[in-house]
Amino acid sequence: MSAGHDIERKSVSAVKWAVVGTVARFALQLCTQVVLARMLGPEVYGLFALGLIVMTFSNFLADFGFSWGLIQNQQIDDKDIRFAFTWQFISGGVATVLLFLLAPMVAQYFNEPRVEPIVRWLSLTCVISAVTAPASSLLRRNMDFRALNIIQITSYVVGYLVVGIGCAYMGLGVWSLVAAWLTQTLSAFLLSILRHPHSWWPLLWYPGARDFTQVGVTVFATNLCNWFLNNLDRIFLGRYLNAHAVGLYNIAYNLANTPNSLFLTALQPAFLAAGARLQDDRARLREAYLSVIAMIWIVIAPMFVALACIAGDLIGTVYGPAWADSASLFAILALAMPLYITWGMSTPILWNTGGKHLESLLQLPVLLAMLYALPTFAGRGADTVALIAAGSLLARALVVGAAACRRLGIGVADLAPMAGRSVVVVLIATGASLAGGMLGRLAGRAPMLPLAGGALAGVGVVVLVVLLFPRVLGARVATMLARFSPPLPGRLSGYLSACNKG
Repeated sequence: MSAGHDIERKSVSAVKWAVVGTVARFALQLCTQVVLARMLGPEVYGLFALGLIVMTFSNFLADFGFSWGLIQNQQIDDKDIRFAFTWQFISGGVATVLLFLLAPMVAQYFNEPRVEPIVRWLSLTCVISAVTAPASSLLRRNMDFRALNIIQITSYVVGYLVVGIGCAYMGLGVWSLVAAWLTQTLSAFLLSILRHPHSWWPLLWYPGARDFTQVGVTVFATNLCNWFLNNLDRIFLGRYLNAHAVGLYNIAYNLANTPNSLFLTALQPAFLAAGARLQDDRARLREAYLSVIAMIWIVIAPMFVALACIAGDLIGTVYGPAWADSASLFAILALAMPLYITWGMSTPILWNTGGKHLESLLQLPVLLAMLYALPTFAGRGADTVALIAAGSLLARALVVGAAACRRLGIGVADLAPMAGRSVVVVLIATGASLAGGMLGRLAGRAPMLPLAGGALAGVGVVVLVVLLFPRVLGARVATMLARFSPPLPGRLSGYLSACNKG
C-alpha cells in the first residue's frame, strides 16, 4: 500500500470516529446546556460568560503553541516532547498567576464585581489546559481520533452532567458552571496523559528547539488574532450593556456554535494532520479541499439555514420564555456559521502549503474593522453586535478561503458549480422549513408543533429532493457521503457509479 493511500485510509477512519464523537458530543452538550440554562437563567450565564472571556484569552497565552510542532514537524523525538511540555507548563503557570492577580481589573472593566472570584478560580484552567496540549497533539499526530473523542466525551460527562448539573440542583448558581469547567479540564488532562504518557522531565533548550519556537510564535500570533476576532463581540457587549444581555447573546452563540464547533473539531484536526503528510502532493490536497468545501456549502449550510428559520420556535420551546430574546440573535449567528466552518477548513491549507503566517496577516484588517465597529455600535443592542460578528465571519471566510484557493490553483470555475448547488439546496431548505412551521401553527396551539413542522419539513423535503434528483449534490458530495456514511440508496448510488465511470 502506498504512503498516500495509507494516509487516506487513516484519514477516513479518523473522520468516521470524529463523526461518531461529533454526534455524541452534540447531543450531550445540547441537552446539558438546555438543562443548565433553564435552571440558572440568563444573568447567571452572563456572569460566567464574562469570566470565560478573559479565561480563554489567558488559555491562548498559556498555550503558546509549542505543542503544535508535535503535529506539524514530520519527524519528532523525546527531546521535542520534553521541550514542548516544559514551555507549555511555564507559559500556563505564568498565565494563571497573571489572570489571578488581574481579576479585580477585569471586574472593573465590566462594571461587575461578581466576576472577580469567578476569574480567579477559572485561572487554574490555564496551566491545566497548557500541560494537556502535548499529549493531545501527539494523539492527533497519530490520528488516534477514537481516543480523543472518548476523552472529550468522558470529560464532558464528568464535568457537566455529574458536577455541573449536580451543583446547579443544590442551588450553587454560577459556581455550578465554574465547577463544571474546572472538572472537565482536569479530567481531560488526566485521560490524555493516561492514553499517551510522555516524559515530564524538563528541557529548556536543545539544538532542534528553533523549529518548535518558530511554529510556536506563528501559532501564538494566529491564536491571538483569532481570539480577538471570536470574542470582541462579547467583550464590548459586556462593557456597554449588562450580564443579562451577555447571557442572552452567549446562549444564542453557544447554540449556533455547538454544531459548528463540533464540525470543526471533527474535521479540522484530521484535515490538518493528513495535510501535513500531503504537503508534497498538491493535487491530492486540492481534491480533498474541494470535497470538504462542497460538503460545507451543499450539506452543512442548508442545516444552519433551516435552524435559522425555526429560531423563535426552537428557543421558545427548548429554553423557555425567559430566553425568548435570544431567538433573533440565534437566527443571525446560525446563518453565519457555515462561513465560520469554511474559514476553519481553509486555514489548514495555509499551514500545509508554507503559508502559516498568512492566517493572522489576512485577518488583521477584519480585526481593525471590528475594533472600530463594536465600540461605535455595541450600545445599540445585542442584535447589532450579532450582525457585526456575522459580517466579520463573512470577511474572514472570504480572505482566508481566497488565499487557500490561490495556493492550490482553484479558480471560480471550480467553485461556481458547488455554489450553484448550494443555493438550490438552501432555497429548498428555507422554503420547506418556513412552510412546515406555518402548517404547525395552523394545526394547533401546542408550542412543539411549529418547531416539529419546520424541522421535519426542512430535513424531509431536502432528503426527498436529493433522493429523486441526486445530481443536486454533485459527484464530490456523493463520493464523500459514500465514503463516510452507511450504504447509499439505489438512485444516489447509481449516480455515484455513473460519475466514477465518467
